[in-house]
Amino acid sequence: MNTTMSLHQLGWSGFFQQQLSLDEFENCRIARVLEHHRTRYLLQTETEQLSLTIKADMPALTVGDWLLIDADKLFIRALDRLTLLSRKAAGSKVAEQLIAANVNTLFIVNALNHDFNLSRIERYLAIAHESGCEPVIILTKQDCCENVDDYLQQIHALDSLLMVEAVNSLDVQSVEKLHGWCKTGQTVAFVGSSGVGKSTLVNTLMQEQILATAEARADDDKGRHTTTSRSLFVMPTGGVLLDTPGIRELKIADCEEGINAAFSDISELATQCRFSDCSHQAEPGCAVQKALKAGIIDERRLTNFFKLLREQKRNGATLAESRSADKNLTKFYKKTQNLGRLNKQSGD
Repeated sequence: MNTTMSLHQLGWSGFFQQQLSLDEFENCRIARVLEHHRTRYLLQTETEQLSLTIKADMPALTVGDWLLIDADKLFIRALDRLTLLSRKAAGSKVAEQLIAANVNTLFIVNALNHDFNLSRIERYLAIAHESGCEPVIILTKQDCCENVDDYLQQIHALDSLLMVEAVNSLDVQSVEKLHGWCKTGQTVAFVGSSGVGKSTLVNTLMQEQILATAEARADDDKGRHTTTSRSLFVMPTGGVLLDTPGIRELKIADCEEGINAAFSDISELATQCRFSDCSHQAEPGCAVQKALKAGIIDERRLTNFFKLLREQKRNGATLAESRSADKNLTKFYKKTQNLGRLNKQSGD
């Protein structure tokens, strides 16, 4: 990324501008997080890239965040986010993992082959809707598929208003149809499982092997980078591209609104049930089961809807417990520190 660029080129907008006081605007430097490493953030200001050491009293930041620093390049505060992509951390760890902040458009990448999976697409859509990003489904490997229209019909059966584009990731002209979301001032991110052609698509949009460059840069960090490192790059079209590693285990949490938005047809039917607490299983007057029997909704979609709701409820509960425990532990630490200071003063 160039070391000199305007805030607008970095994705700055009126949403962030209105958060600044006149004093902050005149005396503070505005920076955006480019990369997140284990012990530091790489920031971009209008004039330079700089490193910010992560300290315990700083809020958790992620790539795409905007923040203010002083003349000595010290952290002042983070700005409120326009959007936030997050997930439950992979594995058994009870924690929320921040993926990206202030993304305008989320490109959900799927391949037009055996990897095509409607349930996975619905999962990504739920996360996109919860975050506030605009979801756009990108179907790759168009050149290897003879029945592209069949796949498009399956996507539009989920929601006729979904934005869907089929592309050949190796063909610059084919990828041009995505440029409307990649203009100056806009930030786009990519999600998709390994093997769907996401890296090829990113490189074609960047018109260079940008992923290989990012890996080399991570190696330069003396091995301290994490596998969840993210990087921002400016595309030739002017927009900011946020690259994320392939997400193999995407667990949702605190995502009920996003799920209802992704399954708006089922959510709307649920409001027509006879009982407000209907579980949509065997209750009399269940509009959801009636629609299922009539073929208005299909069983796979309804099953996935229930699955995601159960998952977000389970993970959301464990995250809430974890946050409560962290909050109580922080209070304990502060109380202990205060008592230590008082004892020290009394000893003096």
